[in-house]
Amino acid sequence: MDILVIDVGGSHVKLCARNHAPSRFKSGDQLTAAALVERVRERTRGWQYEVISIGFPGVVCNGAPSAEPGNLGSGWVGFDFEQAFGRPVRLVNDAVMQAVGAYDGGRMLFLGLGTGLGSALVTEQVVVPLELGNLPFINGGTMVERVGRQALDDHGRERWSDDVHDVVDVLREAFVADYVVLGGGNAKLLDELPEAARRGGNEDAFTGGFRLWDEIVEPHDRDPHRVWRVVR
Repeated sequence: MDILVIDVGGSHVKLCARNHAPSRFKSGDQLTAAALVERVRERTRGWQYEVISIGFPGVVCNGAPSAEPGNLGSGWVGFDFEQAFGRPVRLVNDAVMQAVGAYDGGRMLFLGLGTGLGSALVTEQVVVPLELGNLPFINGGTMVERVGRQALDDHGRERWSDDVHDVVDVLREAFVADYVVLGGGNAKLLDELPEAARRGGNEDAFTGGFRLWDEIVEPHDRDPHRVWRVVR
């Protein structure tokens, strides 16, 4: 099956399909759902794909955005992506898509260090989307306010790195995770990784997008014979 993967981030949109070199373009607070479709169609002109996977930087329910993203334009809730693209679409939270791609067994906590703090828990190929950035941090504020991109800009790399280590340690113990995968564009800025953590990358999002179709990841799937299940 020919699959187009669209990883929507607060700074860039990344595109990948088999037999095509990955591509990207800037996103930002003016990027609406309709504009995304238009830009993707322009960038993928001539590409062959039958189905589409989309990683969305916000809360997803029943395979669709349930709230407008805080760092993009408007028009995402209620938008019909399948009609706009003219192809079947599977849309999940962007952290879920990266987590699915990074998972290699056991109980894994995924944390995406980017514009915000993406998060998901994977255990026995069951994926649980999380919103851990809303949790209070031990020294005040919320977790996203201490490890998101704004915190990096405001507090500097050294303090940001220390806060990332503290957040990872607390959450790994709280979720009894065997290991933590740190994805997102800012994970590369960590000179030293926290205990039991490894670095992910953009390729995890692409792998996850392929797995959404190749390994039959379906939101709300209750069939025990399926390989994956996204719980929401």
